[in-house]
Amino acid sequence: MKLLAHLTKAIVSTVIVSGALVVLSASVVSAEGRKIPVSPSTAKAHLQEAYGKLPLSFEANRGQADPQVRFLSRATGHTLFLAPTEAVLMLRSRERVNRYSLNVKRAPHDATTQPPDDSTARRPNDSATQRPNESTIEPHNDSTVLRMSFVGANPKTRMEGQEGLPGKANYFLGNDPKKWRTHVPTYAKVHYQDLYPGIDLIYYGNQRQLEHDFVVRPGADPGSIALSFQGADKVEVDAQGDLVLHTAAGAIRQRKPVIYQEVAGLRRDIAGGYLLREKRTVGFKVDKYDPSRPLIIDPVLIYSTYLGGSSSDVAGGIAVDAAGNAYVTGGILSTDFPTTAGAFQTTLGGDLDAFVTKLNPTGSALVYSTFLGGSAFDEGLGIAVDAAGNAYVTGDTDSSNFPTTAGAFQTTLDGFLAAFVTKLNPTGSALIYSTYLGGSSFDEGLGIAVGAAGNAYVTGDTRSTNFPITAGAFQTTLGGSAGAFVTKLNPAGSALVYSTYLGGSNNDDGKGIAVDLTGNAYVTGDTDSSNFPTTAGAFQTTLGGDGGDAFVTKLNPAGSALVYSTYLGGSGLDRGLGVAVDASGNAYVTGDTRSTNFPTTAGAFQTTLDGFADAFVTKLNPTGSALIYSTYLGGISFDEGLGIAVDSSGNAYVTGDTTSADFPTTTGAFQASAGGALDVFVAKFAEIGPSATLTLQPPAATNPVNTQHCVTATVEDAGGSPTLGMTVRFAVTGSVTTGGAAATNGSGQATFCYTGPQIPGADTIAAYADMNNNAAQDPSEPTGTATKTWVGGGSSPGAQLQDLIHLVDQMNLTKSLQNRLIHDLDKTLKDLSNTKKPGKACKDFDKIIKDVQNKKGQQDLTADETADLLNRINQIQTSLGC
Repeated sequence: MKLLAHLTKAIVSTVIVSGALVVLSASVVSAEGRKIPVSPSTAKAHLQEAYGKLPLSFEANRGQADPQVRFLSRATGHTLFLAPTEAVLMLRSRERVNRYSLNVKRAPHDATTQPPDDSTARRPNDSATQRPNESTIEPHNDSTVLRMSFVGANPKTRMEGQEGLPGKANYFLGNDPKKWRTHVPTYAKVHYQDLYPGIDLIYYGNQRQLEHDFVVRPGADPGSIALSFQGADKVEVDAQGDLVLHTAAGAIRQRKPVIYQEVAGLRRDIAGGYLLREKRTVGFKVDKYDPSRPLIIDPVLIYSTYLGGSSSDVAGGIAVDAAGNAYVTGGILSTDFPTTAGAFQTTLGGDLDAFVTKLNPTGSALVYSTFLGGSAFDEGLGIAVDAAGNAYVTGDTDSSNFPTTAGAFQTTLDGFLAAFVTKLNPTGSALIYSTYLGGSSFDEGLGIAVGAAGNAYVTGDTRSTNFPITAGAFQTTLGGSAGAFVTKLNPAGSALVYSTYLGGSNNDDGKGIAVDLTGNAYVTGDTDSSNFPTTAGAFQTTLGGDGGDAFVTKLNPAGSALVYSTYLGGSGLDRGLGVAVDASGNAYVTGDTRSTNFPTTAGAFQTTLDGFADAFVTKLNPTGSALIYSTYLGGISFDEGLGIAVDSSGNAYVTGDTTSADFPTTTGAFQASAGGALDVFVAKFAEIGPSATLTLQPPAATNPVNTQHCVTATVEDAGGSPTLGMTVRFAVTGSVTTGGAAATNGSGQATFCYTGPQIPGADTIAAYADMNNNAAQDPSEPTGTATKTWVGGGSSPGAQLQDLIHLVDQMNLTKSLQNRLIHDLDKTLKDLSNTKKPGKACKDFDKIIKDVQNKKGQQDLTADETADLLNRINQIQTSLGC
């Protein structure tokens, strides 16, 4: 999967539980046999890096924007509108205030302060919290609009898209299908022809910066260019020559223009810069240049510094299909064309649409971008993809006209905020179905999975006492002020297969969901409820503390009963954020914890809390009654596991983020130290430790000299299952000194081959499973040994003498000594062959022995080498009867 291979270039660490570390793979396989991403959160972070390098995609206006707009571009935190007489940039500010405290998490405290009381301190997006009266809730988000007008320009300039892109844009905005737009063409550039006499303008860029080249043809006057800025309180040119536009919501910087001409195929820079005129109007000053050649003036608008933390809005969720295409959902600024300039604060105002973007496997191009929304606020928070490439999206909306489809389960907004579930076709150009999912209050979809039959499984949280629940469901009433829900939709999205509340008398929410081959749903999240539903014999049946615990619940295929349900936590705050399941029904959970007594297992990678909050990784057995393994994962600050996946061998792949400078990384990791205030990590965990075994086959063997010998190591975990991807290191000592390393295959086997010596001898082959991949053997790592005996081509004196010649030829001697010894030994061999009389050969050996003894202990022949040579000569002399 090329995309994931690209994304994993930014790996911070690869860590293995119970002391075993193995090499990260680019993709893993689900229980259904499909390739799946290492983790949504890793993809989210590193896809952002790839996404930022993509060219801006300029859409032709086909009715998705105001008629005066000819082209528009939407990217992280901004929308650009291009009209004949102006360019309008709408930017979202760095910090977005959450709309509803329904989605407010416990906030991590500053490292310089005392940790807050876990019972009240919550991070953004954690639904288990105190909630305000609904009448006082008002979502808002700070934005600014910057208008750049082309003063004195040609209002009839011809605008055209250039360099068509393969991706298409699709718009499902509002609930009137007649107004939906699909297959909208996109371009890498927009060309204004004759914007000023003899001057063209070309827009292009990437997700972090916007470039616009003024192309001044021969004879045209660059002094005619005049740009007027509205929405900026102050416009100035700083000491670096940059144009700084000060807005109420922050500063936007336009770099000093690069001015140049092409001469004989080479670029010749021309001195110049910005020229401030009256009333926030800017032109360009250009030094002497050749007016007979075109002149390029290239200013670059950098908006990534303004957007800052809004990069987190790129992806609320990510999925990857079997071909390696990535599907991203989140929220993006709407296409509502602003009629004013300057900073503004939207309230319940349609300033955000949900989006689904599909990128090709290399991450180098968009396949499609589809926008979903109504007149208010819409955001995608979770996404899944089936084997056919259909995308399933969940999130929340407060738009009464969110796009729904005929026959869908729920086509009207019944409360303040509803979850939604939308299924898109593989090209993103049609809604297979789209439905609200909610009651009369506040509901949001946070996680989604898809079963083999095409059923969507959704979890999230709700405050609605009338959330749609099915007859016979496990829990039919809301137990507290906010509860989790688990809903299974039929493949057509027209009916609920089942839908149930899940919670106790306080606050509970579902964050992650997975489904196994038989249709059991596995849900994780967090709860403050002391009476959260648990099952007899479950691992933990009581709430660990006032801060709240993670939970892991397995629902039967009918949604009518709990197969098992357990708390998972200690005395502090613990949250489950991601869950996966293997073919055997083991559940793998990750999240974060502030508990010093979070349940861990003996021999786990990390058994103590090292910071304010650590990630955790836990594997539960199929009955939910015991932990197979459980470990902290973190450093001295804040760390959280956000996503988890499992391959067919039971290796767990965990990703999340960390603010710890000492987050555990490993030797050889791509990035072994922190790169900033917040970093992403990825780790691979396997169930292996001191109880694991390594065996070598064959354990003993005899081969002729100078032939190849192979030995195979088999690594099995504590339960006797083969371990995939384990690095096994081999070392050979004896007649040959060599070594190497190989990774185990699906059968847990790694093979190492080497060529034997030219003369008879014996070797010992030692191997160990390098579980933490540090190229050093640790006491807990399983080992194995084998022996190898090399026999000569014959036992005759002539064969022994040939072996001796080969030995001398391989020795690290001075050239003069080596040549002399080989010459004398070769002469001895010829004498033995020609005369068949041992007497002459015996005399030859006397000379060789004297030569060897004279060099004993000197630089070019060590004492050990001398002893070995004399011993071998003595054996040959004995055979000859000397």
